[in-house]
Amino acid sequence: MSAGGPGGHVAVVGGGLAGISAALALQEAGLRTTIYEARPRLGGAAHSFERESGGRRLTVDNGQHIFLKCCSAYRGLLERLDALDRVRVQDRFDVRVLTPGGPGGRLRRAKAPGPLHFLPALAGYALLSPADRLRAVRASLALDRLDPDDPSLDGLGMGGWLARHGQRPRAREALWELFVTAALNAGLDDAALGPAAMVCQTALLGRSDAADIGVASAPLGDLHGTIAARKIERGGGRIRLGAKVSAIEAGPKLVVNGSPAGADAVVVAVPHRAAAALVPAEACPDRDGWAGLGSSPIVNVHVVYDRPVMREPFAAAVGSPVQWVFDRTGVSGLAGENGPAGESGAAGGQYLAVSVSAADRWIDTPAAALREVYLPALERLFPAARRARVTDFFVTRERHATFRQSPGSGALRPASATRLPWLFLAGAWTDTGWPDTMEGAVRSGLSAARLVRRHLNDPGAYASTSTSTDEVNGR
Repeated sequence: MSAGGPGGHVAVVGGGLAGISAALALQEAGLRTTIYEARPRLGGAAHSFERESGGRRLTVDNGQHIFLKCCSAYRGLLERLDALDRVRVQDRFDVRVLTPGGPGGRLRRAKAPGPLHFLPALAGYALLSPADRLRAVRASLALDRLDPDDPSLDGLGMGGWLARHGQRPRAREALWELFVTAALNAGLDDAALGPAAMVCQTALLGRSDAADIGVASAPLGDLHGTIAARKIERGGGRIRLGAKVSAIEAGPKLVVNGSPAGADAVVVAVPHRAAAALVPAEACPDRDGWAGLGSSPIVNVHVVYDRPVMREPFAAAVGSPVQWVFDRTGVSGLAGENGPAGESGAAGGQYLAVSVSAADRWIDTPAAALREVYLPALERLFPAARRARVTDFFVTRERHATFRQSPGSGALRPASATRLPWLFLAGAWTDTGWPDTMEGAVRSGLSAARLVRRHLNDPGAYASTSTSTDEVNGR
């Protein structure tokens, strides 16, 4: 081991949410940490950048990342960062569901204990026929009886299960896809039943306030970058940006930008593709199998109008290439330049971001072609957009936004522990019990930190090869 001093020194490879969470938890336990991040910023897949737009400077999140009230680990991270005042959480789950040229529908939970809180919303959901509403209630109750940890569910698709439980095409599109596709970044037929059931049970059928939606009111680059870096460095941790780790060797020792760096323990908190290339074969003999997790893309379409066109802070859409759309006017800084206004937050303009999950169809489509699709689609959802002028249009793409959470993927997700007692894995792709989300990433970092503390406190007491996944993840 390196001369780590009291408590030891932990190297964290990767400065996304998993790495940040691990570093903060380790520092709270009195351990010294160094984050090695190859990019020039922290935040991983949830970051921001600056853009010149019509003579104005916008702060743009690379994609729309939301959380739910049931995301206790992510909310705990915000609390650690003293950033709870930088997010807004609904008082009650309430989503407008728009349709092209039609009145749309609304899903709003009742003030009742779960799962009864969603039954009135389903019963009054205007986008489904009375017969489909009744079938949806029955399917929800059947879904609530499943055990998401049952390995057999990992091999089944959500779409097939819904078909067997009477869910017709309209219900699939107008109800189930709204939540499953957004949560798993997968279409219903490509989504594994286990994690889909977990999401529905936890968020929609569990505690009554579990699905209340939270949205950042500050740029993600501030939350997961500037604020996180300040917190880590004030706690005595080090952050090395532009630091590419090319190897992890016995010692333990890392090769960082071609030079050796020692540590007492290592947390690898990078995506599965990068982790498979870094982790020694003796630590994870199954590392080549991680490639089977694949990846699923997300495309975000950004539109700036010269006037407000949307009144809601966000909305979902059915029968449209638009899946979810968010008002980013205030967060981007556009509202501050325009001055105070009504519900949209802008007097002279509005910035909307369309989030498209499971975006294989669009990931390689040129921005000009996407403009031809999405501007008319937004006009069909928001009549005011027909009278507005588009002052900026751009696209951001995350080709590897998540792993592909399809049938069989659960069996490929590794535990945090490896066969080397000083080496641990973190990342939303590991076996967290959650889908690939911000919540899953934070949970993975906390699990890795817990195991690092245990190893450094009593190295001989920890046999990583015999530790079960449930024990690793605190379940």
